[in-house]
Amino acid sequence: MKTIRWGILGAARFARQHMAPAIHAAEGAELVALATSDPAKAEGFQAFCPGLRRHDSYDALLADPAIDAVYIPLPNHLHVEWTLKAIAAGKHVLTEKPIALRAGEIDQLIAARDRAGLLVAEAYMIVHHPQWQRARDWIQAGEIGEIVHADAQFSFRLTDMDNIRNRPEAAGGSLRDIGVYTFGSVRFAAGAEPDRIESRLIRDNGIDSFAHVFGTMKPANAALGAGFTYASTTSMRAYNRQVVTVQGTKGMVRVEGGPFNANINDLARVELHVQGNRVITDRFPGLNQYKLQVEAFGRTVREGAPYDCPLEFSRGTQAMMDRVFDVAVDFAV
Repeated sequence: MKTIRWGILGAARFARQHMAPAIHAAEGAELVALATSDPAKAEGFQAFCPGLRRHDSYDALLADPAIDAVYIPLPNHLHVEWTLKAIAAGKHVLTEKPIALRAGEIDQLIAARDRAGLLVAEAYMIVHHPQWQRARDWIQAGEIGEIVHADAQFSFRLTDMDNIRNRPEAAGGSLRDIGVYTFGSVRFAAGAEPDRIESRLIRDNGIDSFAHVFGTMKPANAALGAGFTYASTTSMRAYNRQVVTVQGTKGMVRVEGGPFNANINDLARVELHVQGNRVITDRFPGLNQYKLQVEAFGRTVREGAPYDCPLEFSRGTQAMMDRVFDVAVDFAV
């Protein structure tokens, strides 16, 4: 089995805390290099990966022939540029979400991917976790009947205005940071696309700190009904909350315990509620969705295995987000 040798562009805190340890721990993967001009920032990575090489620039890392794949955790507005550069350097690429700021930008990534014959994907880790795969399987098997309504909630409190998520020049805001989860999770589990969309935003510091999205979605599987209502709430100013509920004519699937931060905020679990008030609960302790993501990426590179989050899926989520921004109405409390 070929080991995928990884490099990381930039010493982001998220990369140090989550993705770099996941790459280091993943089967079939080896973390070999980090691009940062600051040796002090590299020390946090070298603490758990002592043999990690440091490159002074992103271009130097991309030129390293000992690297097969690159993980890109740069600010949102730099994702497309450096993904294209990594593809041109002949690297497989895993780029943090959102991989682009408009759906049309992903078209050029798809074209570049196809020309190069490489795996290029958005780091949308939740689809690699079995709690979401179980939710999808229950829904698609008709366990809850026809879908009537889906509701997704994600919030956390962020008061540091210097944080990149609060900076408009870096394409911050709740929708781009966490709306990808409230949109994409329902698209993945229900196999549905938006039909009608309305949205209300609260803005401060030049970004959307709160967004409420509502409308209708249509599932591709006709057995799940002709359509259902949908609501999403994201906030970066409220106490932590994460829950997704998909209600049908015969039952309900509820993903909680940290559906987007599995086993970090709480124990990952998914519930199937059926007639007679019976509840089937599946729990998934000890699983790291970032590690699962790296291993899934490696299987696709090595074996051509199907990948649960191809760029085409990411484009669908971004197209939904584009519509949300395009129809948004601002309001104040």
